[in-house]
Amino acid sequence: MTDLHDTMLAMGRRARLAADALRTASPETRTAALTACARALRDHADAILAANAEDVDRARAGGLSEALIDRLSLTPARVEAIAAAVAEVADLPDPLGRELARWDRPNGLDIARVSTPIGVLAIIYESRPNVTADAAALCLRSGNAVILRCGSDCLSSSLAIHAAMVEGLVSAGVPADAIQLVDTPDRAAVGELLTGLEGTIDLLIPRGGKSLVARVQAEARAPVLGHLEGLCHTFLHAGADTQMAIDVVLNAKMRRVSVCGATETLLVDREAADRLLPPVAGALIAAGCALRGDEASRGLVPDIAPADEADWSAEYLAPTLAVRIVDGVAGAAEHIRRYGSGHTEAIVTGDAEAAAGFLNAVDSAIVMWNASTQFADGGEFGFGGEIGISTSRLHARGPVGAEQLTSYKYVVRGTGQVRP
Repeated sequence: MTDLHDTMLAMGRRARLAADALRTASPETRTAALTACARALRDHADAILAANAEDVDRARAGGLSEALIDRLSLTPARVEAIAAAVAEVADLPDPLGRELARWDRPNGLDIARVSTPIGVLAIIYESRPNVTADAAALCLRSGNAVILRCGSDCLSSSLAIHAAMVEGLVSAGVPADAIQLVDTPDRAAVGELLTGLEGTIDLLIPRGGKSLVARVQAEARAPVLGHLEGLCHTFLHAGADTQMAIDVVLNAKMRRVSVCGATETLLVDREAADRLLPPVAGALIAAGCALRGDEASRGLVPDIAPADEADWSAEYLAPTLAVRIVDGVAGAAEHIRRYGSGHTEAIVTGDAEAAAGFLNAVDSAIVMWNASTQFADGGEFGFGGEIGISTSRLHARGPVGAEQLTSYKYVVRGTGQVRP
C-alpha cells in the first residue's frame, strides 16, 4: 500500500509540473501535439488492436456480457474513429487566453476576466477504451494535465492508446507527464486519487456507472464534476403535434436506451392526453418498450402496466418507460422538480409561450424544445466530444468539452494607482 501511495503521489507531482508547462505552451504547440497524437494512434493501430484482443479475451473468459464486450471491443474502424476524434479536437478553437469580459473603473484600472486552465484533472472511468483518447485530447486542448484511471477490463487497450499519445506529445515538445495513465488494476489506486494526492489534483471527473460516481462523490477530497443519474423527462404539452410527439419520444427513449440522455419518464398534458398518449404509447410498444403508468394513463392505454412510486425515480437504462398525466406546464415542472436528477428535460409543443414557460421553470443542466433528449451530448453540441455531462450548479453544467474544462482569472492593468 505504501508503494502504491508513493507511486500515485509521484504521479500527482509530475502532473503538476506538466500542468505548469502546458499553462504557458502556445495554442500552436498544443494543436501540434494533438495532431501528432492522432497520427500516432493511426500509426500504432495494430498494437492497439492486439492489446484490445487481450482485454476482450480476458473479459469473455471472466463471463462479461456480450453487450459489455461490445462496448469494450475495438475494430480498425473504431480505432480510426478514435484518431479522427482527436484530430477533430485539434481543430477546435483554442479555449485559453480568451477575454470573457473587460471593463474600466473610474480610477483608471483596466480589468479583464481571462480564461485559464484548471490545472490537474483526474478522470476515473470504466470499460470504454476510447475514453482514454477522448479525455486526454480534451484535457490537452484546454491546457490541463490529466491522470487517467480506466477500468481493469480495458487496461491493456488503454495502455496501448496512452503509449501512442505520449509518443505524439513528446514529438511536439510537450511533456510526457501531461497525460498519465494509472497502470495497475488495483482498486486502491482509485482511493488514492480521491484523496487529491496532497493537493496536486484540482478536479476529479468520474465517468461510468452509478456506483462509481456515487463513490467518487461520497469520498472525494477534491472537487468533483459529473452526474449521478440521467433521469430525463419528455413532456407532451397540449400544443404538441401528434406526429412530432411520436417521432421525438420514440427517439428520446429507444434510439439508445442505455445512454444517460435517454428519456426515462414521459409526462403528458391532461388537456390533450386522449389525443397524444394512445398513438405515442402504441409506437413505443410496437418498438418493444414496456410502459408503466399512473391510473389516468392506464385508463387511456390498457396495455400500460401499473407504476409505483419507485418508477418516478427510476433510471431504467432499458426499454422501459414511466408514463404520467400532469396538469400543464406547471404540473410537468413540479414533477421534474420532485423526481428529476437535473440532467435533461424536453417539451414538445407548438405553443411558444408554453415552451418559454417550461424552459424557464425547469432548472436542469439541459432543457429542450421540440427535440429528443438524446441530443444531450458534447459531440451534438459541437464540442468535439465530451468527458461527461455535469449536473452541478457550480462551474460547468451540461456536456463537458474543452471549453468547460477551463477556469478564469482576473487581469488588472493600472498606471500606478494606489488605494486610498
